[in-house]
Amino acid sequence: MTPGRPVPPPLAKPAAPEPAVPETVTPGSAAAGSRNSDGGVLAAAYGATSADSGLVPLTLARRTPKPDDVEIGIEFCGLCHSDVHAVRGEWGGQAYPLVPGHEIVGTVSRVGSGVTDFAPGDRVGVGCIVDSCRECESCLDGLEQYCENGMTGTYGAVDRRNGDAITQGGYSSTVVVDRRYVLRVPGSLDPAAVAPLLCAGVTTYSPLRHFDVEEGDVVGVVGLGGLGHMAVKLAKTMGAKVVVFTTSESKVPAALELGADEVVLSRDEAAMAAANRTIDLIIDTVAAPHDLNPLFRTLRVDGALFQLGLPSEAMPPVNPRALIRRRIAYAGSLIGGIAETQEMLDFCAEHGVVADIEVVRADQLNEAYDRMVAGDVKYRFVLDTSTLQAPAEEADA
Repeated sequence: MTPGRPVPPPLAKPAAPEPAVPETVTPGSAAAGSRNSDGGVLAAAYGATSADSGLVPLTLARRTPKPDDVEIGIEFCGLCHSDVHAVRGEWGGQAYPLVPGHEIVGTVSRVGSGVTDFAPGDRVGVGCIVDSCRECESCLDGLEQYCENGMTGTYGAVDRRNGDAITQGGYSSTVVVDRRYVLRVPGSLDPAAVAPLLCAGVTTYSPLRHFDVEEGDVVGVVGLGGLGHMAVKLAKTMGAKVVVFTTSESKVPAALELGADEVVLSRDEAAMAAANRTIDLIIDTVAAPHDLNPLFRTLRVDGALFQLGLPSEAMPPVNPRALIRRRIAYAGSLIGGIAETQEMLDFCAEHGVVADIEVVRADQLNEAYDRMVAGDVKYRFVLDTSTLQAPAEEADA
C-alpha cells in the first residue's frame, strides 16, 4: 500500500476557442425529443419545481452542440442519495426547476465540428462534472474534482461557459456536454449497471487507488449501501482482504455475498477489540454522525481512514491521541477526475465489476426516493429513461 499514488494524466488540455461551424450530424440519430428552431433539443425530463413538489414531468431545452460538444441520448441514469438532498433543498438554497442525475449512460447522437474522439453511436457516460476552469493546477493535473475555481456540477450549478444557465441532469432523454467531460463506456459492461460507477464507483475507487491497494492489504469498509457495496467489490478485485464494519446484524449475509472476507459488528465491543491493529485502510461511507475513534483503533501503524460519507450534522470529536500513536491519517476524498474515472471504467471492464441495481420507471422515482431514505435498496436505483413521457412543445427550463 503506497500513499499518494499519482493520478493518471488528464485526458485533454485546455483548447483555444474555436469558431462556430456546423456540427457533425448522423441522419436519424437525433436524441429523443424535437429540435428547436436553433437546432437544440426539447428533452423529456423528470425534476422538481420546489423543495416539496416531488419529481414531476418537465421539458428541458438542451443547447445546440458547440464545436467541442457531444450530444447524448440518455439511456440510463443512476439515482444518488445526493439527488434526494438537492431536490428537497436539504443542502441549502436551490434554483428550481431542477432535474437531478449525475450517473448518466447513453449513446452519442451528435458531435460538434471539433470533436474527433467521439462519434454518433458511441456508448458514453457523464458523471458528476460537466466543466471546470481547465487552467488551475488541479485541472491541469487531471484533478478536476478539486478545481480551485470551482467545478461545474452536472446539475444545479451555474454554467459559466453557457450564459450562466443552471445545469440540468440526467433524469432526462438528452444532455449536451463538452467532450472533455465525456467518458467512454466499455461495451462489455451492462450499461444500466455501469451508471452508478460514475459516482459511487469512482468515489470509492479513487481512495483505494490513491493508497495503491494491492494483494495482501486489509481494507475495512464502513457501511454497506451504494458506496459501501462498491468499495467491497473494488477492494476485493484489487486483491485485498475486505472487512465490513456494520451496526446491523442483518447486513452480515449480504456483505459476505458481495465478497467480504469478514464482517465486524461495530456495536460489539469484543469484536471491535479483536479487530485492533488489523486494518491498513478504512473506507467510511456512512453519511450519518458516528464515532470514528473505535475505528481508528482497528488501524495499523501508517493506516488511514478515508471519509466519504458527508453527514448533515456534526460528527463526534476525533481524539488526536489515536492518530498520533500510530501515525494514522484521517482524510477525505471527493469523486474522481475525468482521467481517473475513465481508468476506473476500464478496470471494471477488465474485471467484470458493476453495481448491483434495481431499474425503475420514471413514474416510480418518488417512491424510489422514499425507499432510498428508508435504506430499502440493494444497492442502487437506476432510471430507465425510455419510460419518460414525450416532451412538451415548450421548455420548463
